[in-house]
Amino acid sequence: MLPKVNQVLYYQVQSIDDEEARMEFKSRIADMSSDMIHMEIPINEKSGRLKKLFPGDELSVYFITEGGIKHYFQTSVTGFKEDVVRLVTIRMPKPDSISKIQRRSFLRVPADLELSVRTEGHPLFLAATEDVSGGGISFLCPQNANLKEGARISCWLLLQFRGNKPDHVQFEGEIVRIHTLETGRKIAMVKFIEITERDRQTLIRFCFERQLEFRKQ
Repeated sequence: MLPKVNQVLYYQVQSIDDEEARMEFKSRIADMSSDMIHMEIPINEKSGRLKKLFPGDELSVYFITEGGIKHYFQTSVTGFKEDVVRLVTIRMPKPDSISKIQRRSFLRVPADLELSVRTEGHPLFLAATEDVSGGGISFLCPQNANLKEGARISCWLLLQFRGNKPDHVQFEGEIVRIHTLETGRKIAMVKFIEITERDRQTLIRFCFERQLEFRKQ
């Protein structure tokens, strides 16, 4: 499904500055063509400030349809259009490049990723994930980790995209279950409590890339 005129787009600007990259902006679509979207100057909802964009800026975008379904895609700024007000022009995504995600049905993929975990009153430790999704993760508990169901944890997850430099996401999570394997090892299953939309989108993009890799095998 492609976005439509008057639909609101939410997005982050890809930047080497972590603070800037985590800022979320929104903008209304004013006009469209077969290959371009013309949208109003974006605004930061928290500060109320307008965001100046430049040709070549890379954007991570989503829009919401009925039922709270989010549609994610990547695009870039191509220029500007002078109308009653100045509009920002971005590339129209191809339909098959849009990831359709409903919060209750995040794609989960197996992944052995490095995860740093901090719990209140205990030192930070490193662990390896079993699988990841846009709604949560599971990881192997180190033998010396003191973890309990219901505990809140602060995490930093390292992602490795194919052909690109590593990226990371940060989140606050809750351990919803700890499962003991036949080997005696324990797996902690975590749901996200606090995560920025940029980080969630980065993780979703990683999951779709991994799924495509599995299909090619």
